[in-house]
Amino acid sequence: MNFDAKTLSKRDSYRLLTGGITPRPIAWISTQSKQGVDNLAPYSFFTVASCNPPVLLYTQVTQSNLLEKDTLQNLKDTKECVVHIVNESLMEMMNQTSESLASEESEFESAGIEKVASHRVTPFSVAQSLIRYECTLRELISVSELPSGGTIALLDVCSIYVKDELLTESGVNDRLLDTVGKMGGNGYSRTRDYVELERP
Repeated sequence: MNFDAKTLSKRDSYRLLTGGITPRPIAWISTQSKQGVDNLAPYSFFTVASCNPPVLLYTQVTQSNLLEKDTLQNLKDTKECVVHIVNESLMEMMNQTSESLASEESEFESAGIEKVASHRVTPFSVAQSLIRYECTLRELISVSELPSGGTIALLDVCSIYVKDELLTESGVNDRLLDTVGKMGGNGYSRTRDYVELERP
C-alpha cells in the first residue's frame, strides 16, 4: 500500500515514520534549568551529525499543546547538556524518565537515578552510564512549529566518557556495550545479535 505523505494525519505520519525507521539509538539527555533543577529525558530521533568537528544531532518533536519540553528550554537557557547512550541495564530507568513531570521536579530524583558531576559542563551525568557525551549547544533549527513538527538541535561535543572496560585499540567495543534501540510504539531492540561485513 502506498501513502500520500501530504494527506496523512500527524498520527499516521508519526506511526509510519517511527515504525519503519528502526532501530533508532536513544539519546538520554540531562540538562539543568536556570533555577538549578536537574532534568533527564530520552529522545530517539538522534544521530551523529559530524565527526570533525564532533557534533551530535537530536530532534525535539513539538508537543500537541505546543509547549516546549524542559530539555529544549534548558538548552536555550544554559546551552549545555550531557547525552548518555542507553544500554539494556539502563532501559527501565530511561523509560521511567519519559514520564511527564512538572518543570520544578527532577527525573533524577523521581526515578531514583544516581548522578555524578560532569567534567566540562554543569548538568549532571548518570552515574551508571557507560558512554556519555558532554555537549554545548551549537545551533537550533526549526523544521516546523506545528504539533508533531520538530526542532533540530546540533550539539558540539566537548568531552567524551567511555568506561575503561569498553575501550580497545580500535575504539569502543560496541559488542560489550549492548546498546538498546527504539522501535515503533512501545518496542525496543537489543544488539545481542552481531554481524560483520567487510566493505568491498
